[in-house]
Amino acid sequence: MTVLARDAARERRWRSEGPLDLELTLGPHRRGGGDPAWRKTPDGAIWRTSRTPDGPGTLRVLARGGHVDGAAWGPGAEWLLETLPAMLGVDDDLSGFVPEHDTIRDAARRYGGLRVGRTFRVLEALVPAVLEQKVVTGEAWRAWRWLLGRYGEPAPGPAPEGMRVFPEPEAWRSIPPWDWHRAGTEAVRARTVVNAAWHAAKLEAAGDSADADRLLRALPGIGVWTSAEVRQRSHGDADAISVGDYHLASLVGWSLTGRKADDAEMLRLLAPYRGHRHRVSRLLKLGGARPPARGPRTAARDYRSF
Repeated sequence: MTVLARDAARERRWRSEGPLDLELTLGPHRRGGGDPAWRKTPDGAIWRTSRTPDGPGTLRVLARGGHVDGAAWGPGAEWLLETLPAMLGVDDDLSGFVPEHDTIRDAARRYGGLRVGRTFRVLEALVPAVLEQKVVTGEAWRAWRWLLGRYGEPAPGPAPEGMRVFPEPEAWRSIPPWDWHRAGTEAVRARTVVNAAWHAAKLEAAGDSADADRLLRALPGIGVWTSAEVRQRSHGDADAISVGDYHLASLVGWSLTGRKADDAEMLRLLAPYRGHRHRVSRLLKLGGARPPARGPRTAARDYRSF
């Protein structure tokens, strides 16, 4: 790796050995259109902030001419550039992935630049996953924006306006009940985040995905779904299927059989893809068939009014 100092930035150029779609690969880290930690600018660059082991950092990634240009700012700049290939899926192993369904085969061909990358940052993936528990997604994203706006720090470097860095564990532990309420987060999810923040060092030190799963699910309020959502991002686990997701089983069932499915049926359908079940679920979200909507959507529950 070549790291150059220029205008307080660190830079790196990296070439992927296979096709790479930046937005598909980095998209799972985005929590809504106004995410303070993730932006896409008109030039096609994707910006992310992170609280690295070395401190806060801002990363800008742009793909062009068959290579990826990364630039980073802040105390965590060199760490972000060092781990950039892993975040873009350099370790994503496609061996054993053999589509047996036309829908999956077509999606794999159409979205061949999708990679499952890893960030090595467990708490950064855990907090928004907890916020998304048992509420509509838009409500969780609003809470995420509010909490980062209130407790995150400004992104280092020339980041787009309004970008913030994920707060330190101590900050999550110190959020008073009234601010959780202002964010629209009720006491159960707030306690889950605070408790996880007390165990942040142990979570960040988890080795492989199985070790992380064991540590995460030992904490109150963290179950199969939340652990999978975290490990998909922090450990790049292409098999961490989100069992318990409100929509996923129906999507998988409808895409592969033309019928809605429950979690047990989904796992049966995905059994031939063990090792790649999360990858398959992502491909089906992108190119599968959604069941027809019947009945009203789940109404947003605004906990700020309680």
